[in-house]
Amino acid sequence: MRRGVATEHVVLAMTGASGLPYALRLLDCLIAAGCRVSLIASKAAHAVAALELDGPFPARHDALAAELGGRFGAADGQVTGFAREDWTAPFASGSNPPDAMVVCPCTTGTLGAIANGLSDSLIERAADVCLKERRDLVIVPREAPLTAIALAQMTRLAELGVVILPPSPAFYHRPRTIEDLIDFTVARILDQIRVPHDLHARWGDRDGG
Repeated sequence: MRRGVATEHVVLAMTGASGLPYALRLLDCLIAAGCRVSLIASKAAHAVAALELDGPFPARHDALAAELGGRFGAADGQVTGFAREDWTAPFASGSNPPDAMVVCPCTTGTLGAIANGLSDSLIERAADVCLKERRDLVIVPREAPLTAIALAQMTRLAELGVVILPPSPAFYHRPRTIEDLIDFTVARILDQIRVPHDLHARWGDRDGG
């Protein structure tokens, strides 16, 4: 994976696992950091959004990018939406890979498809491109308990250099709100793709906790 290289373009894929508030907070932080974001949402992500989110989550990819980009103050062209079967997307080819990709939240179905090299959607194809081009790929699985199948798929991906980052909030920073818990996981994601942030004090900081 490309350590020590500035991250400018991030593909953010949202699938149908619970945990879309993590994805939206991550998008907010990526926009604030000046990253260019390519956005993909699975069909199941829209079903979950109706249960977990208060704001609109449009079905059309271009409307979704406009809604979320506008919500978080993105510059013109900073957030672009792509359809799930848009094989002409730039990052569908290894000739134009992103700097990093995050699948957040990630279903075990998407996890298995990526681990086995299936490319039946743009999400899976983009992940495959990141793997073959040695770009940062972070998967945020939100499932419990985990089956032996899911654990084997995670091991397979980890051996290929993929970061498996379940949302596992800590408490040493004394969280007081749900947002504090979300920020802890989002901070770990940002660290893995080398995007600076100040979401909370780190372990050992004098002013932490």
